[in-house]
Amino acid sequence: MRMPLSNLYGRLVTNLEIDETIKLDGLTAYSGIMTKGKQLICRRCSSRLEFSKNHLQGKRYYCTQCIILGRISSATTLYTIPEPNLFTTWKKSPLTWDGQLTNQQEACANEVRQIFAKPAARHLLWAVTGAGKTEMLFKGIEAALMDNKRVCLASPRVDVCIELFPRLQAAFNEIDICLLHGKSTNPYKYTQLVVCTTHQLLRFQEAFDVMIVDEVDAFPYAQNKLLLQATTQATKKGGSSLYLTATPSEELLREVRLNRLTVSYLPVRFHGHKLPEIKVVFEKSWEKKIKKGHLPKKLVLRINHWLKRDDPFLVFVPKIWLLQPVMQAFKKKFPNLKGETVYSEDPDRLEKVKAIRSGEMRYLITTTILERGVTLANLDVFVLGADDKTFSTAALVQIAGRVGRNVNRPYGDVIFLCSNYTVTLKKAAGQIKTMNRKARRLKE
Repeated sequence: MRMPLSNLYGRLVTNLEIDETIKLDGLTAYSGIMTKGKQLICRRCSSRLEFSKNHLQGKRYYCTQCIILGRISSATTLYTIPEPNLFTTWKKSPLTWDGQLTNQQEACANEVRQIFAKPAARHLLWAVTGAGKTEMLFKGIEAALMDNKRVCLASPRVDVCIELFPRLQAAFNEIDICLLHGKSTNPYKYTQLVVCTTHQLLRFQEAFDVMIVDEVDAFPYAQNKLLLQATTQATKKGGSSLYLTATPSEELLREVRLNRLTVSYLPVRFHGHKLPEIKVVFEKSWEKKIKKGHLPKKLVLRINHWLKRDDPFLVFVPKIWLLQPVMQAFKKKFPNLKGETVYSEDPDRLEKVKAIRSGEMRYLITTTILERGVTLANLDVFVLGADDKTFSTAALVQIAGRVGRNVNRPYGDVIFLCSNYTVTLKKAAGQIKTMNRKARRLKE
């Protein structure tokens, strides 16, 4: 079936993805690899390449940086059509969400709407985990859509995109929304609102009037020049950019201090209850116990306590190699408790998250892949080796932020087991306490 011409609007499509007949329609064409002096430059991701490290047979070259999206070589031609914004003219609001924002959320939402209307604006929405950041976007997205703007909501994590997509569908249920990520099987279609991973932005060129990057401090986006370039490339010149996070990096905060980035700040959750605070417990040689097939005593005591109710829990480990030993120790100690392991390359990860959400299983033993973007009701968390260097301050705050997000159970346990009380742990605990103090002052 012939590709619709609209699939090339604001998008970079290779000669392998396009059928021959469509090439006659006056497209803009680029060579996949350009030569600039003594350098090679990938036209899709703008990476500078070395002749000696990126060569193929026959004096041809290829890009290693964006190969995850398919190889770009000297033999590749990239086609595009400038974004024309050919969308439905909205006679009435496309927003079908009828929820209520708190006064604090409303103030942030109004600032977001103003940013989307302002050319070349750059803004940070800094709100605690569970503050309702997604809902605070709705009025701004509504105004942008009615102004015939094209909007993208991008995130570094597939899990986050998959969770955001149905929420946006419910909030704007009269419009088509395209979801793009590496595991998606649905074909691309031209829509006014797009949800995608930040890697997928490499396929776009000056497509979006409004670019929203959720979890802007998360791996693999943070400090990744390729993905930062992808965001810039996919946004129109003069387009607005909004960054969302509960744990801004020092680089983002420096941008705020230098007045290169405006900021909205919300230290309180949507339900008004405080953030669950970290409880640190100590147990020496816990790894040795795991290797011998036993769970740490402090973890066993906590699980026995959790068994008195029927709620899910997550156990975080600092290293992938610990997943199976911890799982085996779990099966030995709690044979009737259903759970699984999960990590970033797990092909069944999304299904396992669905299973714990539906109540089919009680727990997941996980790496930091579930530190953010996954919302589970009535959750408790336990972190093994919270003093390990794998866990940054932001990661620990995000893990704690999984707990207490449900209005019917705005509390829960956040237990960090360690051998030593590190500066990172102290900062994470202090950051949550600071947010709670600011939230109390906001209510006064």
